[in-house]
Order: sequence, then structure tokens, then C-alpha cells
Amino acid sequence: MILMKVLITGAAGFIGSHLVGKFLQEGWEVVGLDNLLTGRIENLQEYFSNPSFVFIKYDVTNFLYVKGELDLILHFACPASPVHYLRHPIHTMKVDSLGTLHALGLAKEKGARFVLASSSEVYGDPQQTPQKETYNGNVSPIGPRSVYDEAKRFSEALAMAYYRQHGVDVRIARIFNTYGPRMDPDDGRVIPTFIKQALLGEPLTVFGDGTQTRSFCYIKDMVEGIYSLSTREGISGEVFNLGNPQEWRIIDVASLIKALTGSNSPIEFRPLPQDDPKRRRPDIGKAKKILGWEPRYTLEEGIKEALPWFKGRILRP
Repeated sequence: MILMKVLITGAAGFIGSHLVGKFLQEGWEVVGLDNLLTGRIENLQEYFSNPSFVFIKYDVTNFLYVKGELDLILHFACPASPVHYLRHPIHTMKVDSLGTLHALGLAKEKGARFVLASSSEVYGDPQQTPQKETYNGNVSPIGPRSVYDEAKRFSEALAMAYYRQHGVDVRIARIFNTYGPRMDPDDGRVIPTFIKQALLGEPLTVFGDGTQTRSFCYIKDMVEGIYSLSTREGISGEVFNLGNPQEWRIIDVASLIKALTGSNSPIEFRPLPQDDPKRRRPDIGKAKKILGWEPRYTLEEGIKEALPWFKGRILRP
């Protein structure tokens, strides 16, 4: 099957904009859609001169229709950081319910393949480490993070219903912590927060005692994983963890970023937020075996490569 034209929702977001670049590089026609609630049009600036790219400002929670043929839909629209989804809780749930419904309906109509951007948050505060795709998670349905966690879980269920009832070629990517250029330095996630604090000489805020763990995947690695998942034949209805399996204690991440930025910022400890996961580490055995994919960047390598971009955003006059 030769795929040629892709619709990417959330195209002006961090991961979405990098996917626009990847698909254009691979010779696809790309339609990017974003309501710019948390996405930034500047993330797409370098692609506007490409005749194979079209951008539409639109909210996917409304009825969705795109003229012409579509071979692939990547549904990446959703506030993805705690700062954003806690600020927009209802919209977060709408974009991963109504938005997913509309995007799946369009995939059904066009006969297009459908890739859902899910999240490691579907595992909640896991009682199993590393997390495999077969693990059902430990999620509070009424906690503050549930507006994101349960929205992603519902999106997965809806996508699989379209796969089972309508035969839509659905693939689900459970994306673990990803970082790199184009991240909002104020979005509250670990890497951009620590980098910003270190560059400005502010205390690095570590929640809890810093022994909780995360796994961090560089954006270039993540994009390659998503592209492989999107274009591989014969994996309809499958779920894949995408992330870097190297597990880092938050306190060690803070120390690494201090060293890489040459910062003298102190480390400041604060109370752990409600329902904050204690450990987060993907089992990517399935992605390695079926997709032939695994991350190549170490955390130190990724941060070094991303630092100039963050410096340009944070330290610019």
C-alpha cells in the first residue's frame, strides 16, 4: 500500500510540528490542523513555503471534514502537559472524546489509516515496572490528572471500537516523556522546567524527595518511532509503547541539567502533587521486535543538542 497524503491534528504542537517536518521530508502531502490553544504557529513557520503543506486553523472538537483523498490521519491534538490540561480540563476531555470521534469518523469515510497519540499516562501510577502494553494501569478516575489520563484511555477504547466494528486500520502509540526543541519552556514538564530554571539562575524545583523516576525520549527518536508505526504494514489494532527505557531519578536529572548548563542554581524540594506517578519506564520490546525501532540518543546527548534552542527562547531579549 502506497501512502501519500496525511492529516495531522495538533500540527502546531511540540510533537505534531516535528511530524509535519518528517512527513514532508519523506515526500508526503501534509494537511496540518490546530486550533492554536497550546500549539504555536511559529513551530510550523519553516514549512509554509513548502507547496506540499497546507495549514488549517480549526478545532477538532467540531465536525471534521477535509476535501479530497486521505491515506493517513495522525490524531495528536490535545493539551499534553499538566500545566495545560489542568488549565483546560474540559477542553482536554472534549478533544480526546469528541475530537477522537470526529477524526475516526473521517478515517472511516476516507478509508484512511488512523494513528492515535495516546500516552504513558494511561498507566497512571503504575504498580508494574517496566510498563508493558498488556498492563491495564492504576488510574484514579476522579483525581486532578484524570482529565488527561481518562481522556486518553477513552480515546484508546473508541479507536479500538472503530477497528473492531468498522475495520478502520487503527494503531495506538503510548508516548512516554519526550523532550526537545519547540517545547514550551513554561509547560511544567521536567526537562524544560529545569533548563529554564538553570539558565535563569533560579532554584530547580524538585517535587517529593526526587527519587521518583521518569524515562526521557529525545524528539528525533520519537518522530522516527511514530513514523515507523504509521507506515508499517500488518499492525492494525496494535498498541506500542514509544519511549526511552533508560530510567532516571528526578534528582539526578536536575543535577545533570545543572552540569550541562554550568548553573549554580540550588535544588529546592516541594510537596509531591496528588496522583504523581512514582515510576515511569516503558517496556519497548514490542516496538523493537515489530517496528525495528529503539531510541539512539542518551539523555545527555539530547539535552546538549536541544540546549541552543532553549537558550534562544529563554534568554532572548
